[in-house]
Amino acid sequence: MDRLSKYVEDLTGSPLSDTQLQQFETYYDMLIETNKVMNLTAITERDEVILKHFMDSVALAGYHNIKNKSLKVIDVGTGAGFPGIPLKIAFPKLKVTLFDSLNKRIKFLQSVIDELGLTDCEAIHGRAEEGGRNKDMREKYDLVVSRAVANMAVLSEYTLPFVKEGGYFIPYKTLTVDEELDTGKKAISILGGKLEKVEKLTLPDSDIGRSFVFIKKVKATPKAYPRKAGTASKQPL
Repeated sequence: MDRLSKYVEDLTGSPLSDTQLQQFETYYDMLIETNKVMNLTAITERDEVILKHFMDSVALAGYHNIKNKSLKVIDVGTGAGFPGIPLKIAFPKLKVTLFDSLNKRIKFLQSVIDELGLTDCEAIHGRAEEGGRNKDMREKYDLVVSRAVANMAVLSEYTLPFVKEGGYFIPYKTLTVDEELDTGKKAISILGGKLEKVEKLTLPDSDIGRSFVFIKKVKATPKAYPRKAGTASKQPL
């Protein structure tokens, strides 16, 4: 985990504490153990998990000010907890909601939260289309993140309803995001977002590229969105 700690220090000026390093160790152990009985990740080799899951997740801190901030964050389609749990461990003041449609993943995430003693961190089961219409969740978050695999038009309908005006949706995308953005701009605009910039990076000592797409919520999402489950993927905006 020394590599991870140095990366966080390079990004923010502060390395991880011993407590944080132990939390990452425990998370890794729980991930690998649970992965034997549940499909959480195809990446299991320790150094690869540190690079492709942990370092990738916290990389956002180099491009968006989340250190020492109590931002309300939701990770939509969090899966095994990426990027939400690494962000919460590295930046404990964040108030993080882990949101996923598969209940057995949510149960795993809840066990991680309990074992690591994470406060202001919750795991919620549900579909994004339902969560985006829930009055307790709709337009309540300063920051929405997602590493979920969906194109920008579809992903924007899943996520932008959660973002409060003035907040950001920042998906974790590949370096080849530009074409996807061309087809997604209409959806982003309809849903109340405005594309501000794209930050591209390569993870240290690797050829793994990442794009962070900064979409600012500039107006409320129309009440018609998100549409009912399955519609966004079948009929993208």
